[in-house]
Amino acid sequence: MTSEITLIANPTAGRGRGARAAEPAADALRRAGFGVRSVVGADAADALGQARKAVAEGTGALVAVGGDGMVSLALQAVAGTGTPLGVVAVGTGNDFARATGLPIREPAAAGEAIARALTEDSVREIDLGRVGDRWFGTVLASGFDSRVNDRGNRLRWPTGRLRYDVAMLAELAALRPIPYRISLDGGPETEIEATLVAVGNGTSYGGGMRICADADLDDGRFDVCVVGPCSRTTLLRVFPRVYRGSHTGHPVVTVHRAASITLAADGITGYADGEPLGPLPLTARTERRALRLLSPR
Repeated sequence: MTSEITLIANPTAGRGRGARAAEPAADALRRAGFGVRSVVGADAADALGQARKAVAEGTGALVAVGGDGMVSLALQAVAGTGTPLGVVAVGTGNDFARATGLPIREPAAAGEAIARALTEDSVREIDLGRVGDRWFGTVLASGFDSRVNDRGNRLRWPTGRLRYDVAMLAELAALRPIPYRISLDGGPETEIEATLVAVGNGTSYGGGMRICADADLDDGRFDVCVVGPCSRTTLLRVFPRVYRGSHTGHPVVTVHRAASITLAADGITGYADGEPLGPLPLTARTERRALRLLSPR
């Protein structure tokens, strides 16, 4: 393994934490004897292009500094290549780091953990989800949650996370069941009505909402959480339980396990790792051991 490591950062992640976190992480790697090349793209496309170039040129590892959006970008560069990924999680949600047990908002500790994993050649091979040529590590969202994302992304005021709170209130007012067509593992298509369908490679999204609480990154299957038709009152009662993962015991919730799923519904956008995938229908598949994650013993 080459001793040069590529560090790719999102300086705006976590309200500026990304910019402040890059240097402590890089310092930890340098103290361990690794050369560090830092990459900051002019935009997401430029950053991804530089990350892919570094992987093609044989970098020893790609280290993503930022939130789940930066991890998602890094996955597109390293998935299936054999190049290991390190994560310095300093964003708002950090759901990938939660799912994999990595340090959160501790950039120096994260950098030291990555350096230790590189020195010990300690790599965890984990599954990823894939939709077409897009990879994801945590959850594919569709339905009520993706409608909140759609509306929040359209709002210009208020700013920050508050706009998604406003978007959620608006979507609650307009709540109605969504007709889905679902096929698991290439089986027959089933028509259901649901409030949302979440496809979990990892356990959580939205900064710790454990929508797919029992998802396993190593089992080759998604956990598919279906929240059936429900009233606003029921949804508001179930929602707080998502943070504990206890919502799966509610009668309106069912969980299925499958290595692939095709989801179809009119007017619904799919989001994976918080990033838009595009309108349904979409087919997602698990790819076994597609990512080599730097994780110390």
